[in-house]
Amino acid sequence: MPDKRIENLNVFTEEPLLAPVELKKRFPVTDKAVRAVMTGQSTIKNILDRKDPRIFVVVGPCSIHDVAAARDYALRLKKLADEVDDTLFLLLRVYFEKPRTKTGWQGFINDPGLDGSGKLEEGLKRARELLLYVADLGLPAAGEALDLVSPQYIQDLFSWTAIGARTTESQTHRKMASGFSTTVGFKNGTNGNLTIAINAMHTAANPNSFVSVGPEGHVAVIRTKGNRYTHIVLRGGESGVNYDADSIAGCQKELRESGLPENIMVDCSHANSQSDPDKQLEVLEDITRQILEGNQSIIGLMLESNINRGKQPVPSDRAALKYGVSITDACIDWQATENALKLLRERLKNRLPVRENHA
Repeated sequence: MPDKRIENLNVFTEEPLLAPVELKKRFPVTDKAVRAVMTGQSTIKNILDRKDPRIFVVVGPCSIHDVAAARDYALRLKKLADEVDDTLFLLLRVYFEKPRTKTGWQGFINDPGLDGSGKLEEGLKRARELLLYVADLGLPAAGEALDLVSPQYIQDLFSWTAIGARTTESQTHRKMASGFSTTVGFKNGTNGNLTIAINAMHTAANPNSFVSVGPEGHVAVIRTKGNRYTHIVLRGGESGVNYDADSIAGCQKELRESGLPENIMVDCSHANSQSDPDKQLEVLEDITRQILEGNQSIIGLMLESNINRGKQPVPSDRAALKYGVSITDACIDWQATENALKLLRERLKNRLPVRENHA
């Protein structure tokens, strides 16, 4: 028994949470969902191995807060994905957890009601239900692994996973990534440092052990085989943008000197867009030009996009929320997204198949 004189002095309650296996029983995968996830996972690995010449693009809301809007966006993206599939492989960005420098809304899993009530079990249920809907559309999903336990509940439905700039340096997140079935993108640090992500890739490639929970919900030691399918994600930093040709060349050099494949994904948002959503399109234009001029290393892109442009604060009256508008980072709207990705496909469709193999 805990000794209340010295333990849990700042904890006022502990609530039981259903086990991962129980959530999966309530929301089981369908054969169609399994095919979508497996296709997504294998396609991205083939892109990294240069067996598939396409660029993969993680695109969607900065964070999920409205399931109805997320489903609406998914339907639109599935239609677009089919149209550009010969050149681009699109994944829906489905981010349920938000890292915070200080305070703020921590994401749909932690607070699905947007009211600070912390109904995590409801958040997990609704998150898994949404991911199943997306997978049953035949659309692969991409997420960010922030919490060390929640992946046991939903990670099986992702085809690509990010480790964010604030957690790439975390030894436990690196170990966790070593056991994921997905390709993992490690972002450079918030200060722009690349070494943090490169070290993370080396750690994740090796067998590791760490403490988490098993399928039954019991604390367990997780032992991993190592995950060789990782890559760096350039998102800019305090030192400035890092999507330009000189920065890409410098990143290639560091990867090469570290004995890692020269696989680079560019995040068009965050510090690379200086938090201006419209500047994402300027980044995309620059990356397109680099590929047309002979770049071999850029294999992926990320765009923060929603149905409607910009962002909004969470009002006290939740009914006053604007439909399809982000409550975290500002996003470009759907029309701009569709136009940009169709143009990207048109400009790269003849260039990508003749790129040299630099994996």
